[in-house]
Parts: sequence; structure tokens; C-alpha cells
Amino acid sequence: MNRIRVARLLRPLRNLTLAPTSRLLSRCSSNGDLQDDPPFSRIPKPSSKPSNPLPLHSDLPFDFRYSYSESDPSIRPIGFREPPRFSPFGPGRLDRGWNGVSAPVTREVGEMERAMEEERRKAVLGDPLTEEEVAELVEKYRHSDCFRQINLGKDGVTHNMLVDVHNHWKRSEAVRIKCLGVPTLDMDNVCFHLEDKTGGKIIYRSVNIILLYRGRNYDPKQRLIIPVMLWKPHAPIYPRLVKNVVDGLTFEETKELRDKGLNSPALMKLTRNGVYVNVVDRVREAFKTSDVLRLDCTHVGRNDCKKIGVKLRDLVPCVPLLFKGEQIVIWRGGRNKPGFQQNS
Repeated sequence: MNRIRVARLLRPLRNLTLAPTSRLLSRCSSNGDLQDDPPFSRIPKPSSKPSNPLPLHSDLPFDFRYSYSESDPSIRPIGFREPPRFSPFGPGRLDRGWNGVSAPVTREVGEMERAMEEERRKAVLGDPLTEEEVAELVEKYRHSDCFRQINLGKDGVTHNMLVDVHNHWKRSEAVRIKCLGVPTLDMDNVCFHLEDKTGGKIIYRSVNIILLYRGRNYDPKQRLIIPVMLWKPHAPIYPRLVKNVVDGLTFEETKELRDKGLNSPALMKLTRNGVYVNVVDRVREAFKTSDVLRLDCTHVGRNDCKKIGVKLRDLVPCVPLLFKGEQIVIWRGGRNKPGFQQNS
């Protein structure tokens, strides 16, 4: 009973305290001059960074490709898995056309322009580093816990990797590149494209670890425009890597070599995304005593097996005979080589 009496006594006071507030809110809402602006709304700041007009123009003197180290411009595809009119740089974002494989330079690059580009790169690199400076940079960036690292995988030196390198160069003098997979078969090719496409200089190389130096006079605000590739284009269709009948042999001889390779012990077992730096030398050494070799590529993947076969064909050189069950069978090739014996 006492609670009911107290509630009845406080009811008029409650109405008196709420009335002025409700009247004030009604007046504010009825006033047309005041705008509904919350007190903590974020005010957008004007961007001071100027946006590049589209389409982008780049003065880089080479054709833009998805992968520079894992593609051969001299080999033309026989078909495409997607229409070549769809550029991976996006519609209307680049002043270069896309032919299904690359975005070629729109104008011819003469000898004078190449010489000027070479002089510009030398000016950016500046004076050569001393041994003490090289040792200091190597000690700073060669360790596995370095936070300025780029992982180079089976696609090799890609176009967007150039953008990543320059982004690291904004705040550090060098960048650590860790190479794994198929590109490690030919590390010289990887190093060439890194220096050629970025303009830097390799100051350290150990097995699959590379340190890429930007140069003494590098200015990130003065670097050339590198457009970003928005998606990975579908790989074109190339001619068959393995022929049914090897050139210079009959069908029976080709079949005999394939059976011999499948039944022979594996020279080595390759792992997925491994380091294949010494594979070429071991294959060359094994070909001195055997004409057919087998490489066990279990769990490597069918596409990577074919890429390994292409690399070995060009580097050893040799003739790929068979890709079956993630096994690579390669032939030394040539009847006149020492140690070759034709089985009758």
C-alpha cells in the first residue's frame, strides 16, 4: 500500500520533468532552419593525393605480361581459353591493348631511347656499394624473420610483383625475395628479369634467397607508373609438349624408351614447392651413364610436372617422353652421343 501511495505522489512530478524536454524536442524538430546533423558524424577530408587520369600511360619499355620469367615470347599460342579482348588490367584502364598473352608497347623503342633508359637506371643506382655497405645490408635483410620479404612461387616474376618490390623500396633500401617451386630450376633467369624489370641490383644470392637493392638515388615519387593487373588471365593453349612419336625414332623405339624409363629407378623425388636448384646438374651428370631417366614428382601436380619438363628440355637439353602418374620420363636424345646404346 505504501508503494502505491508513493507512486501516486511522484506521478505529477514526473510529468513536470518530461514536459519541458518534450516541448524542446518538438520545437527543434519543427524548426526548418536546423539540419539533422549528428554531433559525432565523420567529416570527410579532401584527398591531397592526385588521382591518375584513365587510361593510364606507362613509359616502361617492355611488354606487360602476367609472368616474365615463366613465359617465352617467341612461342605463340594456338588458342585462347578466354577472348583476348578482355584485358586483365580492366576495361579502359590502360592505353595498351591486350592480345591474349601480353600488352605490347604502343610505340617502337629506338636505340637512343634504350640508351637513355640505361643512363637513367645507372643514375638511380649511383656509385657501387662498398663491401662494408653490402655486408651491412646483407646482415639486415638476409634472415628469415625479415619483414621486407616477397615470396616468389611457381608463377615466377609476375607483373604485380614489380609493384610489390617498389612498395617495399619506399621504406627500405633492399627487399628479400624467397624463391620456391619451378622457377628455382633456372635462378639465373629469375635474377635477370628481377634486375631488368625493376631497375634494381642483386647484392646477395644464396641458393633460393635473393636480396634486391634499390639504388643510392632511388626516389619513389619519380618512379615510372606500373599499372596493377586486376586478375590472373587464363593460360593460353600451346602446342603439345610430348609427341606420340619422337623425331628421329619409330613408334616401337619410342614405346620401348618409355617403358624403359617407367621401369627404371627414379633419379630423385621432387616435392611440391621445393627448391630445385641442383636438379639440372644432377640430370646432366646422370645422362653420362644412362640414356633415359625418370623423375618422381608425386604430389607436385600435373601442371608443375609439365613446367618442369619444359625447363629441363631447354636447360639440359633433353627430350620429354612421358608425363604419367606424376612421373617424368626424359630421354637424352641423339644417337651419336657417347654411351647411347640402341636396344634391338
